[in-house]
Amino acid sequence: MGGKEPEEEAACPHRFSQLQRLTLIHWKSQVHTVLKLVSESCPRLTFLKLSDCHGVTPNTLIMLARACPQLHSLDIQHSMVESTAVVSFLEEVGPRMRKLWLTYSSQTTAILGALLGSCCPQLQLLEVSTGINRNNTPLQLPVEALQRGCPQLQVLRLLNLMWLPKPPGRSMTPGPGFPSLEELCLAGSTCNFVSNEALGRLLRGSPNLRLLDLRGCARITPAGLHDLPCQELEQLHLGLYGMSDWLTLAKEGSPLLTHKWCHSLRELDLSGQGFIEKDLEQALAAFSDTPGGSHPALSSLNLRGTRVTPGTVSSVISSCPGLLYLNLESCRCLPRGLKRTYRGPEEVQWCLEQLLTIPLSPS
Repeated sequence: MGGKEPEEEAACPHRFSQLQRLTLIHWKSQVHTVLKLVSESCPRLTFLKLSDCHGVTPNTLIMLARACPQLHSLDIQHSMVESTAVVSFLEEVGPRMRKLWLTYSSQTTAILGALLGSCCPQLQLLEVSTGINRNNTPLQLPVEALQRGCPQLQVLRLLNLMWLPKPPGRSMTPGPGFPSLEELCLAGSTCNFVSNEALGRLLRGSPNLRLLDLRGCARITPAGLHDLPCQELEQLHLGLYGMSDWLTLAKEGSPLLTHKWCHSLRELDLSGQGFIEKDLEQALAAFSDTPGGSHPALSSLNLRGTRVTPGTVSSVISSCPGLLYLNLESCRCLPRGLKRTYRGPEEVQWCLEQLLTIPLSPS
């Protein structure tokens, strides 16, 4: 009753022979058994994600690396995996490794040590983030060694963790930078201690950077950003969420940012920054003077909690016809009814219409 035809039985072992991406979530047991089956049946596997999984041994990952010659991406965030297992995997995969996601723990140093030793010279993405139980032990990152060990890095994310660049020795030569880097994310939910000097060391050789996320990096100044070598930045996130009340913030300098990148910026986040009204006016006026008379590319602008004025907001909306997102929440200089978020061209234009009805205050 209900028996399979011979042809169907023969097809079963090859049912997943074309599988390229596999994700296991909340597996507390049987992980080795499943991955053994995968190694036997999925030669085309390229991406493996183990989220909140236990029981991953060095033999498990090495077996998979050898059986799946196209496997180049590993995400083990929030899983219990010994550093020896990850290091063995990276050494086995070697130059074909492209993307790696990690949760920061006491074992992260050993894994980074393997990367610093150039075991994965073609790595393109590295993300290290904290787990649910935040680890407050600072990660000391040897910036120049990482640049030499992973010269092809395109995306680097150090998310919500405390990190410090390893101090350069007196005889240490400047690092080669990350010439292919397109995205750097150092965002955190609490204030961190990233400095202009640390950022400069990370980005000294990164002219192609497109996305820079520094939310929570309160020590970074406009002058430090202006000195960066990237000329075509498209996304700049400098939001300080819930931090402004107890930090001493820069009052001036925002025009240094917009005058450098107004021609290329698509997203700008200045939420919680302390720039004074005149400084913001000069900064956002840059979008009225884009080169060649072309329209600015700006489509998202977050001014939440800033001192932006009605006239400045009106000007930037009029100058940026592609603006699709505008956050004016908690802006103390705006009328009460307009302190909200606007999504889509209709809402943004409605905001402009309301602002144009406000009488200009005397100089």
